Amino acid sequence: MHIETQPEVPRTAANYGPDSGSRWFGLWDGYFAVSYLVTVILLFTSVESQTHRALAVGALTLIVPWYAGLGRRLMVHRTSGRRNIVFSAGLLLLFASSTMLDLAGSFALFAVVPMLMMSLSVPPAIVLVVLANLWPVTVVWLRGGEFDPHILSVLPISLLGIGVSVLLGLWITRVVRQSTDRGELINELRRSREREARLSHQAGISAERERLAREIHDTLAQSLTSIISLVQAAESEVVGNPERARSRLGLAGRVAQDSLAEARGFVSALTPPSLRESSLVQAVRRQADLLMEETGLAVRCTARGEEQALPMAVSVVLLRSAQEAFANVRKHATDARRVDVLVAYAPEAVRLVVRDDGAGFRTGDGPRDQEPADGAPEREPDGGRNGFGLRGMRARVEEIGGMAQVSSSPGAGTVIEVTVPLAPVEQGSADE
Repeated sequence: MHIETQPEVPRTAANYGPDSGSRWFGLWDGYFAVSYLVTVILLFTSVESQTHRALAVGALTLIVPWYAGLGRRLMVHRTSGRRNIVFSAGLLLLFASSTMLDLAGSFALFAVVPMLMMSLSVPPAIVLVVLANLWPVTVVWLRGGEFDPHILSVLPISLLGIGVSVLLGLWITRVVRQSTDRGELINELRRSREREARLSHQAGISAERERLAREIHDTLAQSLTSIISLVQAAESEVVGNPERARSRLGLAGRVAQDSLAEARGFVSALTPPSLRESSLVQAVRRQADLLMEETGLAVRCTARGEEQALPMAVSVVLLRSAQEAFANVRKHATDARRVDVLVAYAPEAVRLVVRDDGAGFRTGDGPRDQEPADGAPEREPDGGRNGFGLRGMRARVEEIGGMAQVSSSPGAGTVIEVTVPLAPVEQGSADE
């Protein structure tokens, strides 16, 4: 079975579906916008000069396109490299410029710290976060011109801000990583379902091909073989025995009509015509009568037990098994004189037995180099290595929980026995 394979897709956050990456960053975009607006409002209400406030707002505003044009893509894709360093350095520079011009710009730390944590790996991100939190204290010190003891009282607040910023950044990083992992699992599940769908489709195609092959072999191919045999026999008797030739041609016509009905029912996926208005025993008996007319063998069909209505799947399998057994008699039991057919009903199972008194064959139990006795041919028990004969019959029987056995030996004829249980069996692909 040929299965088409698809190339592996690189595992980036862009491929993980809408449940991660860009969808999660929609919430982050809202948080970033709120932080920006609050910081701008604080800058406009600060006590710094108008020039300083305008420059601080300008530096802060430049963070927006810097984030939208470069940083957001890096954070969504969770990439690492030179661009991440450039973005983080530019972000820190713009924040430092805004805070240097107006201390109210330090409120942007609520947005700057998470972006640093999401852009870089943890060690360098923590270093930059510490520098960003210490920068407002440094600005206060630089503006004073000398060390102010009051800075010591502000320093604990900055250290607390560092701790909170680091914890917040680590939490955001963990959320992003979990979202990415979840997206990867979702994407892998989607790929697995696609592979499963392809495999199921291919398996369904293979099963349908096998079913079609069995149906064609059990119906059309066997009927055509019978028609060819009857026509050839009629040709040989046209001159010497014209009445016999006409009889054989008439029989070939009936077989062709039955084959046409089988083909129409087969195409329409209907019940075999021989089972629509009759029981299994009657359908098998008609096939036995046809075998007797074609070959001249003495064919006896008997029923044992109380005849009962069977599930259509069971009836179809047993009828096809009988047809296959009769086909083997036509092909191989050329020296047979008698064929006995038995349909036995039991409370829990139904059994079909077809026995002929032909030359028989070795079923593989004995040595393979032993010559067959009495000129019996050596045949595979499945009807041939490349055919759909008894091998297909076994497969069909096993599909409904039954068992098919073939026993034969040189000079002792052949017995084909099929046993099918009548207990409810889940059968979704039986021929109905």
